[in-house]
Amino acid sequence: MSLGPYAPFIVTSYALVAAVVLLLIVWIVADYRRQQARLRELEASGVTRRSGRSAGDVR
Repeated sequence: MSLGPYAPFIVTSYALVAAVVLLLIVWIVADYRRQQARLRELEASGVTRRSGRSAGDVR
């Protein structure tokens, strides 16, 4: 497969896009873990989720 005279541009573009997508995936995973840790901290301190209430608790 020959990419012609634009091969360096094409390869660099695909490499940069792959790096950005990988960076976004890492960022999302790290943020998810931070959010889960924060929820555990809040629940340990006694704060409960509103979605955890039963229908009888809602006025």
